Amino acid sequence: MFGEFLHSETHLVERIGWLRAAVLGANDGIISTASLIVGVAAAAATQHDVLIAGTASLVAGAMSMAAGEYVSVSSQADAERADLDRERDELRDNPDFERDELAAIYVGRGLTPELARQVAEQLMAKDALATHARDELGLSQTMSARPLQAALASAASFTVGAALPLSVAAWAPAGWLTPVVAGAALVFLALLGAIGAGVGGAGVLRATGRVTMWGALALALTAGIGALFGTVG
Repeated sequence: MFGEFLHSETHLVERIGWLRAAVLGANDGIISTASLIVGVAAAAATQHDVLIAGTASLVAGAMSMAAGEYVSVSSQADAERADLDRERDELRDNPDFERDELAAIYVGRGLTPELARQVAEQLMAKDALATHARDELGLSQTMSARPLQAALASAASFTVGAALPLSVAAWAPAGWLTPVVAGAALVFLALLGAIGAGVGGAGVLRATGRVTMWGALALALTAGIGALFGTVG
């Protein structure tokens, strides 16, 4: 019964892989697409041109996010596999040294040398590689790299995020396109920050404030650049 209770417990850290990719993707989708729309609109482009640019930004951004996450996390996975292969060889060639190394880690965490040695022996007898991966290398099933999961989560969340300001631009009055899209984007970013903080167990106000601050800065810069080039043209 005690074991069942322990296994039924859910920790926020278990969500960190997909949560990071999802929040990052949606945040980038909102900021990049809204900023592009605002910049193009500020350059006195037609609403049709703005929508074309926004749609292209959605497609290109989603693919870029997926490719970037896949390559990045794949590199992490390769490094993890290399560490595990090296640890497997060390366990095969010098198991006594590896046991002493593991015991030293447990001593550093507060166990007595005698107890640390017993714990190391028992854990290595069950699964030596998994034990060293977790306690020596800091690897675990929860935190292990999953390239495809990260790529799909980033692409999907970017698409959802980018679709929000794009949909606003589709129905916003042409003369009010810039302020309406910018205002809506800041609202979406604030909601995203609050949702991400709630799911991850972080402070809502801090998460909301930082994401809206960076979003406002990006919108202001692109609007200024669009207006500058529109005036020059």
